[in-house]
Amino acid sequence: MSDFQDQARQATKAMREVFPETPLLRNDHLSQRFDADIWLKREDLSPVRSYKLRGAFNAMRKQQGKDLFVCASAGNHAQGVAYMCRHFGVRGVIFMPVTTPQQKIQKTGMFGGDSVEIRLVGDYFDDCLAAAQSFCAEEGGHFLSPFDDEDVIEGQASVAVEVEQQLGRVPDHMVIPVGGGGLSSGVLSYFGTQTQYTFVEPSGGACLRAALQAGKPVALPRVDTFADGAAVARIGAKTFAALKGVGLANTLTIAEDRLCTTMIEMLNVEGIVLEPAGALSIDALKDLGQAIRGRTVVCVASGGNFDFERLPEVKERAQRYSGVKKYFILRLPQRPGALKDFLGLLGPDDDIARFEYLKKSARNFGSVLIGIETSDPEQFTQLFERLDANGFTYQDITDDETLAQFVI
Repeated sequence: MSDFQDQARQATKAMREVFPETPLLRNDHLSQRFDADIWLKREDLSPVRSYKLRGAFNAMRKQQGKDLFVCASAGNHAQGVAYMCRHFGVRGVIFMPVTTPQQKIQKTGMFGGDSVEIRLVGDYFDDCLAAAQSFCAEEGGHFLSPFDDEDVIEGQASVAVEVEQQLGRVPDHMVIPVGGGGLSSGVLSYFGTQTQYTFVEPSGGACLRAALQAGKPVALPRVDTFADGAAVARIGAKTFAALKGVGLANTLTIAEDRLCTTMIEMLNVEGIVLEPAGALSIDALKDLGQAIRGRTVVCVASGGNFDFERLPEVKERAQRYSGVKKYFILRLPQRPGALKDFLGLLGPDDDIARFEYLKKSARNFGSVLIGIETSDPEQFTQLFERLDANGFTYQDITDDETLAQFVI
């Protein structure tokens, strides 16, 4: 047994005095679908609904005598730190961007109680991080990194310790979401070469893939924050040191809209609430195919901090990705009966979800923004053929991100 494995097991044992292990549950639905033995490590069922409290606990227990801990986070890390500040009875100052959803601010305050102070600084995370680090240096506190810290990495490795204990052996394949790399480097450092890995990132935050291509951590020019639990601009230096040999072939990037289809499926079929980052490892199964057939696969469901006010957006994105909902601009003649002519071309399963039209004087044609839902993507092929045959002019704007931001 390596020193890291021994320390990870000690950390796991110490955690049992604070919170129970998260369940490792076989999922029959996914096992049948992918012809494999699929297990979910349910980090969404931890006290703070993510694995982040593991690293926070381990880092704080190793800083005996420190009475001030500082972090910068817009989500799960903040909640994990707050929970542990309350447990250890120490002071925590948590910096969050001004734009952080109120639900996350309230939950962080709830977990920390009187032990934490929340400071809202800056519109973007970089401003928030700079303020936190400056305050920490001035006050002599201990800065708790969300991932790039050896004690945090060791704490996150407790996920692997529990998987081995609960399964009774090392699984054939681990599917792990990657943000800054704390969880993935911890699991890799614990299991080593005993299992096969797939490391999964959102397309708008694939910092591990960028680092592997460059041979070192690099900052992404742009980050899509939809999958905020894994949307990191630059992987950690310490975490990349552990991950630099994994190889591009063992990484996957997944479109944020596709994640929404898995979030909806797991909610409707299994009753499991996942945040976008929490759905990454499960969604990745779609791309693994023959590689996992007949094998024992553990997917880490990393978090379930999902604000249900976002559900309409998630459903919208899932429908657009699946091809059952489209938006287009229709050029409609400004004459009586023109709209009726168009409506007559719709199929029996075509449902108008949006319709915006303003008649303009002194013009022969007007533009209509239309959103249509249907039961099968093929229905749109048939609809567009009927529109073409009847001389209608239209433009499909479903995948036009610039227009979508303004009108959808």
